[in-house]
Amino acid sequence: MSRGYHHGELRAALVRAARELIAERGVAEFSVAEVARRCAVSSAAPYRHFADRNALLAAVALSVAHELHDEVTAATARHTDPARRLADAAAAYTGYLIRHGTGLPTVFAGPLRGDRFPELRTAGRELTDEYLSLCFAVSPSAERALLLLEQLLTQAHGYATFYLDGVLSMQGYDLDVVTAKSAEAALTTINGSRLS
Repeated sequence: MSRGYHHGELRAALVRAARELIAERGVAEFSVAEVARRCAVSSAAPYRHFADRNALLAAVALSVAHELHDEVTAATARHTDPARRLADAAAAYTGYLIRHGTGLPTVFAGPLRGDRFPELRTAGRELTDEYLSLCFAVSPSAERALLLLEQLLTQAHGYATFYLDGVLSMQGYDLDVVTAKSAEAALTTINGSRLS
């Protein structure tokens, strides 16, 4: 990562480095010491900006939640049909995860649950509510909407993971093809949900 930041920009640089590390290794393998090394600062420097590992992780999760919410909102604005809007919201998650290497597992990481990070909790709830409202628009009941949400996000995450792991890229699929396939699969699931 770029180390050309001014001292006052170290906090942002630490968040960027943490995001890169999480994208590469996952939340479980994320360490403040490695983030500091990537920023070419002492192992103590991050603690001037973040109380502990979880505080840095929460800053990353908050940025992911806001960006993902913006992408979902932009994707759904392109259509008026409720099923299409929901399918595009699912595909937006696929595309985001492929491009950034991190997504909902970071936003809802175990160490971040609870009341310690209220801003993150609010952002996570807003993101979930956005998806839920789209599911409610095509579902006959709350129970069906919750099940549909689970199915669609699992499916969207799976498409991204298969691409990132090289399974879909071996087929010659690029980002646009994979997100289109994710949207198509989402529409199939949504239409099947309406019939059951």
